Amino acid sequence: MAQVVVTLKIMPDGPESDLSPIQDKAKEEIRKFAGKAEIKVEIEPIAFGLKALKIFFTMDESKGSTDELEDKIREIPEVSSVEAVDVRRAVG
Repeated sequence: MAQVVVTLKIMPDGPESDLSPIQDKAKEEIRKFAGKAEIKVEIEPIAFGLKALKIFFTMDESKGSTDELEDKIREIPEVSSVEAVDVRRAVG
């Protein structure tokens, strides 16, 4: 099976939320879901001091949907929403 690159956008509860523990716990859940995934994190400014985490990772396409992973990340304290904003096959 091919590898896919997934981009998750994680929105915190508010601008005062600390993104570091959210990022650490999200990466832990991604590793449980996707195995030894390559993970890259970016912080995206939204508005009025609010910032979102954009997490990019690879997984085997045979895993299918990321719905289960998104549900686990939504359970992390101070997470308002999680959305897979991009899924595409890796080239190479």
